[in-house]
Amino acid sequence: MEDSLKCNFCGRNKDNNITFLISGVNGHICNFCIEKTYSIIHKKFLGKNINISKKNPNSNNNDNDNDNDSDSIKIKKPKEIKSFLDKYIVGQDEAKKIISVSVYNHYKRIQYNKKNENNIEIEKSNVLLIGKTGTGKTLLAKSISKLLNLPFAIADATTLTEAGYVGEDVESILTKLLQSVNYDINSAEKGIIFLDEIDKISRKSNNPSITRDVSGEGVQQALLKILEGSMVNVPPQGGRKHPDQKMIQINTENILFIAGGTFDGIEKIVSDRIEEMSIGFITNNKRNKKKKKNYLKNILSEDLKKFGLIPEIIGRFPIVAYLNPLNKNMLKKILIEPENALIKQYQKLFGMDQISLNITDEALNIIVDKTFKLGLGARGLRTFCEKIFLDYMFDIEDVQSTLNIDKDIVKHKLCYS
Repeated sequence: MEDSLKCNFCGRNKDNNITFLISGVNGHICNFCIEKTYSIIHKKFLGKNINISKKNPNSNNNDNDNDNDSDSIKIKKPKEIKSFLDKYIVGQDEAKKIISVSVYNHYKRIQYNKKNENNIEIEKSNVLLIGKTGTGKTLLAKSISKLLNLPFAIADATTLTEAGYVGEDVESILTKLLQSVNYDINSAEKGIIFLDEIDKISRKSNNPSITRDVSGEGVQQALLKILEGSMVNVPPQGGRKHPDQKMIQINTENILFIAGGTFDGIEKIVSDRIEEMSIGFITNNKRNKKKKKNYLKNILSEDLKKFGLIPEIIGRFPIVAYLNPLNKNMLKKILIEPENALIKQYQKLFGMDQISLNITDEALNIIVDKTFKLGLGARGLRTFCEKIFLDYMFDIEDVQSTLNIDKDIVKHKLCYS
């Protein structure tokens, strides 16, 4: 009897690739029809509205209203976006300006490409961020995600490999975007992806090798179609694709990609291009001057090509922004000024135990000096703060209601010489 059961909507028999049948009072419905119904509901009520919570509940649900749903989205101007980023990121004004304009144009592109009044289609401009570790590339992406009404996901390029090898296929970066919107395809196709550590997929060597570079140039080639815009089959759970797996089709034409990487060693490539060659030995004075120069602001496409990026992928990132290395003044501001400043975080942690944390200016200067010498950027600040506060947190019940940290305590904790 069970073998003769069938779906009353599509007519499929139970043994015809149906995963399950749900029975009702007078009939059954299969998993395929459930998914189709779910998709129709989303297209009707949610598909045209990027921020569902902002939809006017009193509006009429006719076709004309659906076409104009995107007009109700409030587009934040570039200055508003930059002002929000200033609350979380110290300095890096040029990079914040570029990101703000790119996100603003992405909002407008989504709206006006639908109308296509003059048959003029606005193309997207993906962004490439270059900067040393700890300068704020990932923090820029996370801060943008707090602000946006668009789907946002952060993916890591280091796990990607060529198809058929251990690792993840490039399509898996779209899985995170899908998951962020609960697999709503229409919303995901208007999203933004931050692709971190993109420099790790550069060509490893210009010389032929007996081993394949499975996480280098091959991954770049596979990324081309996704960055440019095409229909991509995405595995629902990410990872490696296999033939029997059910795929989700996504059009990446309206997905904005922001990539970031340290590009360690590219400064030498830039300096060799712009510096005049000298005969003889380099003096210490010249060497020190060369170290102080910020060569990242002079990066050209040919430098990225020499580093190991293929020309095709360079062309798909027309906007290249650089982040300045952090000086001592910027590191000190990072400690105390932003809304999520490190010292504010520790004050909050101690405050949960009714302990007031105070730290002197001289103590902050010592932390900054040690961090600057370490060369890890803003991430190095947490390394030393953890060393300073570790014992106090372990013996939290013995700490008085006020905890004062001065330069002598910091010197002792960090074995300062």
